[in-house]
Amino acid sequence: MLSLSLSKPEIPAEFDPIRWLDKSLIHLCSRFGDYQKDSPSSFSLSPRFSIFPQFMFNLRRSQFVQVFNNSPDETAYFRMILDRENIANSVVMIQPSLISYSFHSAPEPALLDVAAIAADRILLLDSYFTIVVFHGATIAQWRKAGYHNQPEHEVFAQLLRAPQDDANVVIKERFPVPRLVICDQHGSQV
Repeated sequence: MLSLSLSKPEIPAEFDPIRWLDKSLIHLCSRFGDYQKDSPSSFSLSPRFSIFPQFMFNLRRSQFVQVFNNSPDETAYFRMILDRENIANSVVMIQPSLISYSFHSAPEPALLDVAAIAADRILLLDSYFTIVVFHGATIAQWRKAGYHNQPEHEVFAQLLRAPQDDANVVIKERFPVPRLVICDQHGSQV
């Protein structure tokens, strides 16, 4: 879908990739979805397609389709990087990955939603070109108070290090090197 939507603009001048993506999604859902006429709540997709609408939503909002606020050079650069990367990295460019770190569980994927934000969590967002380590309000306060430097709070120090270590692994493996942003809930960079 992405390759088609990016190559189509080179053909007709009046081509609108967002409308084309919308029509393609509607066509796919009407063909493979189950629903009862006049009952929108009855719609369901096969588990194989369940994540596809969310992916299309993120594709529509990506810098590959929405070129407003980007220069032609930036648009060409982002598309060139997308074309040379493997599928896994291309998917991250379109639909960023979000990992949640907390005291209560091992690192786990989280939905790209405001509900993922919690005061006692650290979030690691990887959008390929930028990596964000986001500290919840409580975690940020404890870090500023220096609890991670005290021997009795070793678990907290490990929790703080885990997303940083994971971010550093990604940064070392990726070219171009992504920008690392470390921020706190209610902080200036949020």
